[in-house]
Amino acid sequence: MARVKGGNVSKNRRRKVLKQAKGYFGSKHRLYKTAQEQVFHSGAYAYRDRRQNKRNFRKLWITRINAACRLNNISYSKFINGLTKAGISINRKMLSEIAINDAASFTELVNTATKALNGEVIEAPKATAKKETKKVEAKEETKTVETEDLSKKTLAELKAIAKEKGIKGYSSMKKDELLSNLK
Repeated sequence: MARVKGGNVSKNRRRKVLKQAKGYFGSKHRLYKTAQEQVFHSGAYAYRDRRQNKRNFRKLWITRINAACRLNNISYSKFINGLTKAGISINRKMLSEIAINDAASFTELVNTATKALNGEVIEAPKATAKKETKKVEAKEETKTVETEDLSKKTLAELKAIAKEKGIKGYSSMKKDELLSNLK
């Protein structure tokens, strides 16, 4: 039986590994065997560091928050404890962004946290109630806009709306019938 050397398949496999190892130092980008070892190690490092990256960012955010807290004469741990007692749940990424970009609102958060630590009852700000009413009004406006713009929608979109509303026989209706049933 004749010997089969693999030919193009082996060459392409090696070429793929060498392409992945492009830019590595010394023989690690020239020789197949060392390049393959380095590509394996690189994959393992990349997998590990994707997880470590999350830890590193959390450390950075905590460091930034701590620095901003120290400027407001409170420790990081007391600040976080005060926020939890006040019922405020903001993640550390957002807290660090607030600390960097908006020192005044961060100072308000520190004041709220210190009040909660002192045992004072903190009421929800009135601005949130206004935002909720605005959201409700915005939803009502979108409903009225939807009824006006039904003629601009495609047949598939109209059928989906009819399905949501529970209209029977919507699948066999034509566009004008769907429009009249939806209004």
